[in-house]
Amino acid sequence: MIKNRVRAPQFPEFFNWLNTDNTLSIKELKGRIIVLDFWTYCCINCLHILPDLKYLEQKYQDSLIIIGVHSAKFENENDIENIRQAILRYDIEHPVIVDRNFKIWQDYAIRAYPTLIIIDPQGYIVGSFVGEGKRDILEELIKQIIEQNSRQNTINFQQLNFTLEKLRSPIITPLAFPGKVLVTNIGLFIADTGHNRIIQTSFDGETINIIGNGKAGLIDANFAETQFSAPQGMTVDEENQVLYVADTNNHVIRQIDLIREQVKTIAGTGKQSRNIHPHYGNALETALNSPWDLVKVEKNLFIAIAGSHQVWKMDLDGNIIGTYAGTGAEACYDSNLLESVFAQPSGIATDGCDLYVADSENSTVRALGLGESPRVRTICGSGNLFEFGDRDGIGSDVLLQHCLGAEYAEGNVWIADTYNHKIKCINLSTGECKTVLGSGEFGLKDGVGTNAQFSEPSGLSILDYFLYIADTNNHVIRQVDLNSLEVTTLNFTGLCSPDFVFQVLYKIGSIPVFI
Repeated sequence: MIKNRVRAPQFPEFFNWLNTDNTLSIKELKGRIIVLDFWTYCCINCLHILPDLKYLEQKYQDSLIIIGVHSAKFENENDIENIRQAILRYDIEHPVIVDRNFKIWQDYAIRAYPTLIIIDPQGYIVGSFVGEGKRDILEELIKQIIEQNSRQNTINFQQLNFTLEKLRSPIITPLAFPGKVLVTNIGLFIADTGHNRIIQTSFDGETINIIGNGKAGLIDANFAETQFSAPQGMTVDEENQVLYVADTNNHVIRQIDLIREQVKTIAGTGKQSRNIHPHYGNALETALNSPWDLVKVEKNLFIAIAGSHQVWKMDLDGNIIGTYAGTGAEACYDSNLLESVFAQPSGIATDGCDLYVADSENSTVRALGLGESPRVRTICGSGNLFEFGDRDGIGSDVLLQHCLGAEYAEGNVWIADTYNHKIKCINLSTGECKTVLGSGEFGLKDGVGTNAQFSEPSGLSILDYFLYIADTNNHVIRQVDLNSLEVTTLNFTGLCSPDFVFQVLYKIGSIPVFI
């Protein structure tokens, strides 16, 4: 808690606000406790504190207001529509001001993501917390402020109402923010991330299985009753008809038996790990930290653990899981496995000899050996946390922007260059990385090659001569004929949003909704 109180700087005029119809000011909010959350939507640490903020804003809704201050790291994150999509994707229910050119960040002397600033009912800064895992200490400070200001009758106990983005534009599409896609000989699997479920379809779009009831939770059960929370990457054991899923917000790995139609947890405790140091243990007794993607190599799973900036390995026979590469620090450093450093790895693929990782916060593609004396090397991208862009080339001359997906096929590594709204390809023989699909402007447009448009594509999968793309912000799956580079949007029969009926009724005004 800050002893020498300083008046909180006022918000600049004419900045954009989301999740509210009106602009807000520190002065007009006098009498309430204010928590400013300085965040950017690419940052895994920023995402980790959202459940804590939701808990606090619901518990203290009569005296507390949380305001998100979105200070963009990547150029793509400056776009208002992209920020709105992030608010919808992560179900943010408090007002968000778009911090243009880091003006508010500088006014409050912020140094890192995420940072929470606490302002008392008189408009003074009384606390500042950097990083995640601060809920208990933050709540204790809020209680002290409420108690003190209640005695002095200086707190305004009144609930505030805001018009949320999810009520202005409810998502009623069959898929919601699909994060990853996996094409196999037994069908197409889609991580319907925003709907907390896995979809299996045929190649012509017929729905085969809906796995998960659509509610966020951690329940092992049959397909209709099981629950996930923002599932992402998948890999398959086709011989045994088993699908493995990175259940990201639950911090676990799930196994789906496609024959018995049962889901069970095989790794993780359901609680987020705070231990970033390399370690190993029994799979069901070892906590994970936002597993984002995974790939099966023989009897092992290799897992991109975004939250701890590492790649992990799980022995499926021995049920032992632990760090394969990465110290847990956040940067880009090539070395042997346990001295190497990553930054939010979010996509992983293999050719059987190496692993290929989309290292998103570095905007790089990394390669990890699987043989004797394996090492980590950067195959394209600058390796600087704050150096990114859109430039084809070779090695460190290449610029990417927050790449989230990777796939290997026939000597090439395909990359979902997410924030550039492009699909790129790295020729492993020449080292050349070049744009193959996407104009670079976000949108939903079918076409050939760079005439097509995507919106933050995040997942890739290839079978034979077809590439499948999880086009996340467009809520669709795209199919690419690799011979002609023609992009088409897939339609799925028998598939709708889990809460389709409610959302349609709300949109046409047939039921009341109270906020």
